[in-house]
Amino acid sequence: MIDALHAEWTKLRTVASTIWLVLAAIGLSVALSAAVAAIVTYNPNSNLDTIKFSLTGIYLGQSVIAILSVLTITGEYSSGMIRSTFAAMPRRFVVLAAKGVIVSGIALGIGAITVVGSLLVGRLILPGNGFTRAHGAALLSLTAGPTLRAAVGSVLYLVLIALLSLGIAIAVRDSATAIGIVLGLVYGVPMLPQLVTNPPRRRHLQQIGPMTAGLAIQSTTNLGSLPLRPWAGLGVVAAWAAAALAVGGLVLWRRDA
Repeated sequence: MIDALHAEWTKLRTVASTIWLVLAAIGLSVALSAAVAAIVTYNPNSNLDTIKFSLTGIYLGQSVIAILSVLTITGEYSSGMIRSTFAAMPRRFVVLAAKGVIVSGIALGIGAITVVGSLLVGRLILPGNGFTRAHGAALLSLTAGPTLRAAVGSVLYLVLIALLSLGIAIAVRDSATAIGIVLGLVYGVPMLPQLVTNPPRRRHLQQIGPMTAGLAIQSTTNLGSLPLRPWAGLGVVAAWAAAALAVGGLVLWRRDA
């Protein structure tokens, strides 16, 4: 397993696109969070969730992480390198596990930097827009329970999105198709409830959507209005990721490289 991890890490870090995608994921996420923090203003008649606003960049950053995860495997299929990979490491599930560990580690690092950066810009910008102690809005702090849960949960959400993307990519083996499926699940499924007029069915669709369920972890106010409790929502994303990896692993086992 150590050799497989070293090989996968070497392949990924020597690809020029990797560093650019990592920088893009962090930069775009923090920039979006800063932009949202800059335009939102305090309103005494509304109960705005400053932590969730500060973490808005995760909505965008997840797409870059998904693309990075997809390219981790589809790039090898398109170049034919996958044959060399399996020749050097015949146990395919070891290769799958190694890729999963590597993409999880990268998503973990991106998520940690993104979350800390986003919360920092929120702490710096929001007080200038009226979110002050005088108005009952405390400064964002990772030591606060709800903030810590939202921060850790957001990082775990990005890791699960990376694994979901990897599983789908292994199953379909084509970059464009895999990216389309992942982005459709992440951004397309949340649109479906808007087309449903029946409230219970609408809520059910929100409960099974990876993003609508998973990013409930960021909410710190009005928890009763969420489709699922925060940690339960993250469990839904974990189920999606596990299912995708299971299907990908089955395809990897049954189909030739």
